[in-house]
Amino acid sequence: MAGCCGQDKNFDGMSDTYKRILWWVIGINALMFVVEMGAGLSAQSQALQADALDFLGDTLTYGISLWVIGKSLALRSNVAMIKGYSLVLMSLWVFGSTLYQFFIFTTPNAFTMGSVAIAACIANIISVLLLVRYKDGDANVRSVWLCSRNDAIGNLIVLMAASGVWFTQSAWLDLIVALIMAGLFLSSAWQILKQASSEKLATQVPLIAKDDQG
Repeated sequence: MAGCCGQDKNFDGMSDTYKRILWWVIGINALMFVVEMGAGLSAQSQALQADALDFLGDTLTYGISLWVIGKSLALRSNVAMIKGYSLVLMSLWVFGSTLYQFFIFTTPNAFTMGSVAIAACIANIISVLLLVRYKDGDANVRSVWLCSRNDAIGNLIVLMAASGVWFTQSAWLDLIVALIMAGLFLSSAWQILKQASSEKLATQVPLIAKDDQG
């Protein structure tokens, strides 16, 4: 099947297996958003709240990704660009709220941070393993993979931050990790926007050529 081995960059998600996997990943992300946001607010952890926001963003964008499968390349590339810009907005929110927390400087609950980060990490590893065969594809498919990969990396970083907070009894690592995650959002946004722009341009080239011939 095209795209199954991660070699076809034109794979557009038109696979019943891929769609079923996407439904599973959507459910996992929605559940973890509720769990992690509640824990992040309770533990006063900026890193957990940033990660929870990422879960929410993924839930919404994966739903959109599922909806646009089979639609025109122009629509898929436009939706991918919206995802890219949403990652930029999430990054700005995390940057801003983290800078604000620097002035409050409340030390989060390390035990809650670690426990929830482990659960989130397991959830994200499951999602990554489900999606790894589809890590290449069009901008819409690739954006799903990048978001899931980011989540897994983010959770590992949060786990390290929780250990550091427990050891030092300081909020510095929690805040630093939140900033690192914001940077990761920006990196993925750049990759998604770059590929989506290229695909969108490809849909316009035939129209330009047709006009020139006319």
